[in-house]
Amino acid sequence: MQDQIVDERAGRVEDLYRREHARIWRALYAFSSDPEIASDALAEAVARALRDEARIDDLAAWTWRVAFRVAAAELRRRRRPVPPSGPATYELPDPVPELVTALRRLSPKQRMAILLHDDADRPTAEVAATLGCARATVHVHLSQGRRRLRRFLEATDA
Repeated sequence: MQDQIVDERAGRVEDLYRREHARIWRALYAFSSDPEIASDALAEAVARALRDEARIDDLAAWTWRVAFRVAAAELRRRRRPVPPSGPATYELPDPVPELVTALRRLSPKQRMAILLHDDADRPTAEVAATLGCARATVHVHLSQGRRRLRRFLEATDA
């Protein structure tokens, strides 16, 4: 009986991974500008989800949050922005290098808010929990980050 419960839990995490891994990885890559950090953060989040699944209410939200926290911790550890290093393992559309460069110019909280809310379609309450701030603060990060991002991208097009 216990083996069946463990198999069902692993199956839920596996289903989540199949559905979301590419989106999570791309968002992590856009956040960190480093395919290694993106891959490691995703792998760590999935490993923790497998370990703690019984205690997790919303598996998808929890995995997104943990993956971004792991990536942010690694960036803090390195204490400097990481330039893109070589081709990534996932195919990305052509405008992505300019977008990644523009995203790197945002503050980490603005970047994370935009990626989680706009790219990953996570609700502002979840983004607020991930960032450790109020929902109103998330709206400020989104507004200011989008404005700065638009400005950076328009300057690239000129």
